[in-house]
Amino acid sequence: MPAYAASIFDMDGLLVDSEILWHRAELEILVPLGAPIDPDATRATKGMFVREVVDHYHGLAPWDAPSIGEVVDLVLDRVGELVDDVGRLLPGATRALSLCASLGPIALASSTPRRLIDRTLRHFGLDESFEVIHSAEDEPFGKPHPGVFLTTAATLGIAPRACLVFEDSAAGVVAAAAAGMGCVAVPAADERAHAAFDSATLVLDSLADLDASWLTTRFEPTAVAGRAGNERPGPQ
Repeated sequence: MPAYAASIFDMDGLLVDSEILWHRAELEILVPLGAPIDPDATRATKGMFVREVVDHYHGLAPWDAPSIGEVVDLVLDRVGELVDDVGRLLPGATRALSLCASLGPIALASSTPRRLIDRTLRHFGLDESFEVIHSAEDEPFGKPHPGVFLTTAATLGIAPRACLVFEDSAAGVVAAAAAGMGCVAVPAADERAHAAFDSATLVLDSLADLDASWLTTRFEPTAVAGRAGNERPGPQ
């Protein structure tokens, strides 16, 4: 059984119910520009950089103005507004963070640009919860490339094999496996059959289903002992 010493969390769709907000922002901003996005389908660009998303739809249905950079900013600003107005933490998110913080350092590694990560975490009072926060915008490649996770582990000073990733997207699970990390996957119900989730260490319907004893037995005893009484929970 692997022994973990740190936890790395994704954000959108795992801790925060924001995938639907990204989809809404893309519909509001990209569809009027000609992007062929199905309003009733699952967000096809889940896990991608926002610039990759805009580039993707620009390639399918090019528009002259506004520029790609301006559209990226419009999408980011709109998602931030929606998080502030209607965003919510997903069930079990706060508890999972608290459990993991009692066992070792916790980090956040997301494809979301840092400015929106910071805005979202501040909104939910989680901005002091993580020892490392890293955005894949600072990596050459996004998920499913493992770079965002490997850089996060290096910043923590912990070997990749000793990191347990929490992810909701297929791309994130593939990235965790490529990094040599364990992974707790929490896919959306309509994505659970995706083959990528077969590589996860554990698949849950919700973070609320995370079993404390399962988690504790998989962490290094020295890490657990060293964190006793030093939890960093978010808001209850």
